[in-house]
Amino acid sequence: MAKKGKKYLEAAKLVDRTVAYSIEEAIELAKKTSTVKFDATVEAAFRLGIDVRKNDQQVRGAVVLPNGTGKTQRVLVFAKGEKAKEAEAAGADFVGDADFINKINQGWFDFDVIVATPDMMGEVGKLGRVLGPKGLMPNPKTGTVTFDVTKAVNEIKAGKVEYRADKAGIVHVPVGKVSFENDKLVENFQTVYDTLLKVKPSAAKGTYMKSVTVTSTMGPGVKVDPSTVTVK
Repeated sequence: MAKKGKKYLEAAKLVDRTVAYSIEEAIELAKKTSTVKFDATVEAAFRLGIDVRKNDQQVRGAVVLPNGTGKTQRVLVFAKGEKAKEAEAAGADFVGDADFINKINQGWFDFDVIVATPDMMGEVGKLGRVLGPKGLMPNPKTGTVTFDVTKAVNEIKAGKVEYRADKAGIVHVPVGKVSFENDKLVENFQTVYDTLLKVKPSAAKGTYMKSVTVTSTMGPGVKVDPSTVTVK
């Protein structure tokens, strides 16, 4: 394991690893223990009681954070004709079809999210080997394959984040930046937490929300007591 730096070790002393904090305290600590010089991202990690090997226990989707992510997402939309005009009017950063497919094949990645109309997926699907590993492939489950390009672009620009359980059943989601006010981070966290409860697979047995942690970029993890999170 890589040796931890002095700043990290000092920050880690502020966190009692045996304690699960209230969400308000955990957010406060995640901010306090940020040791980097830039405006770090605050991330929440939810360990879910699901068996991700089973198709009926997949957890994947997207949610719009009420206070945004603190990051402006660059959106590329694959669309033609009227839908391309709609995407431009909605504020997409790049709009096109074959020209952008060629650019991506040549190694261009100056965007964060791709939206595609369903009729474009035949072509966009050919980029699967390039986009898949980077998590950039549009998907109907996350609202990025749609004819409603206006809504898709607006939501992404407003702070839409995607979530997906990894092989260990853990969902990692950014909930904002260290510079955010505490209550805005708590509200964003709450929104993600509520969403994950709503999408609980009916086949999942036992404890669903096994553990929750919040952390800032390169900071120590802070355990959250799920019972302190008010469920809407």
